Amino acid sequence: MAQHASAKKCIRQTAKHNEHNKYYAKTTRNAIRAIRNTTDKSAAEASAPKVYSMIDRLAKTNVIHKNKAANLKSGIAVYINKLAK
Repeated sequence: MAQHASAKKCIRQTAKHNEHNKYYAKTTRNAIRAIRNTTDKSAAEASAPKVYSMIDRLAKTNVIHKNKAANLKSGIAVYINKLAK
């Protein structure tokens, strides 16, 4: 158990940051899942920029790795391009 005030504060901050990161990561995963479950190309194309932005924000704050972000965005683009018009 932490003894110093600074260590206790660090534990509180870490817990808060973990909760924050978990929320945004889960929200982004749900948005990706929503795009991959749709069969309407126009709807997927309309929501893609918002999801790309969410992924970029996660990568910028190091919640996910930048290469993972690139792979996710690429996979979404491939899926959207394969959808029938």
